[in-house]
Amino acid sequence: MELQKLTVNARAAQINLEVERIANRIVRSYDGVLERLHLGGRAAKYDDVHYEFIGGPADSLRKKHYDKSLRLLWKGEAALPWSSFRDCNPYERELIDLAERSFSAEERSIRNRITSAEFKALLDREYTLEQKHAIVAILSAIGHGEAYAWLVSASLLPQVQSTGAKAALTMQILEEAKHFVVMRELMQAFGVPIPRQSVWEYLLLEGALKAKGLDKFFGMNVLVESIALSLFGVFASMPGLDVLRLFHLDESRHTALPANYFKEFPMSKWQQRSPLGRIRRLRMTLPALPLIMLLESDLAVLGIDAFDFAGSVMRKVTHLSERAGFLKPEDARGQTRFFNEVFNAYCKATRDDHRYKNFMGAETTTGEAELAVEREAFGDVSTAA
Repeated sequence: MELQKLTVNARAAQINLEVERIANRIVRSYDGVLERLHLGGRAAKYDDVHYEFIGGPADSLRKKHYDKSLRLLWKGEAALPWSSFRDCNPYERELIDLAERSFSAEERSIRNRITSAEFKALLDREYTLEQKHAIVAILSAIGHGEAYAWLVSASLLPQVQSTGAKAALTMQILEEAKHFVVMRELMQAFGVPIPRQSVWEYLLLEGALKAKGLDKFFGMNVLVESIALSLFGVFASMPGLDVLRLFHLDESRHTALPANYFKEFPMSKWQQRSPLGRIRRLRMTLPALPLIMLLESDLAVLGIDAFDFAGSVMRKVTHLSERAGFLKPEDARGQTRFFNEVFNAYCKATRDDHRYKNFMGAETTTGEAELAVEREAFGDVSTAA
């Protein structure tokens, strides 16, 4: 292509450049002074000189979370064919159609049943009314949590450093949005009322949302996401709830994010060891105890011991807290003993035949696939890539 160059006033162009340089120095210096005085300054933690966010590229974080999340990004239409979701593109829809053509008669019958209004009939056949109320009551606890996870991850985005970390957190925001809308439709299919948040959920989730700085990582990715991971590990093998396996995979990456982030951008010794910080994080955790007690009856309807479940959750929370640097090893051991004693004290007071039990050693996740995911998630941080 032949382009016709236009003539410009060279002196005017040079003056414009000089004016911009002077204005840039003044504005940047002024904002720098305000920032040092904690009076404001530049809001965006962005390095426009190096075309990166503050913290650098951090490509390892991007590869472990953003790239992997994109590879595993699932579609509601394929996972819940009975639902109102129509999020497959034409090529994905064509692949599903091709797969369906290879089904056996029995597989096609199952697929047809699931894709029709008979999904609700399947739930009616598989669960009693009491069981449906219990499932929805328990899932609603984490369903409300997904709404808060969406808000917390979005509010944390400006605070993390590096392009890789922001890309990773952006994928979590997208996944939390998907979790919320899919979970809402899944629970509505049970045909029973979805309960409001209990006060214990409210305190737990509000604490995570109101947490300052990187304490949000603890409140959401360590504490709330561990509860969600454990619940999905329990329910994913139950009839009609296999979509929760996809939630479970997403949550395993979310729980790994703080440790991977702090590996790249370590907390200061004061952030790790601050007594006030430890008290704040313990306060965020405490509402989980009465919440478990509240859910005990609903879990029992499904044959699940609430304190086996609680022990499984708190073991994971403690492990993730230590791995991310929120707890020293000796503090982690003390926390394990503390929760074990609390669980046993409650059970001794409320169960006639209770004998001392190591609840923190319990595992309520079922299904080999889910157990394999958790072995990877709670192993070495690098294996989460």
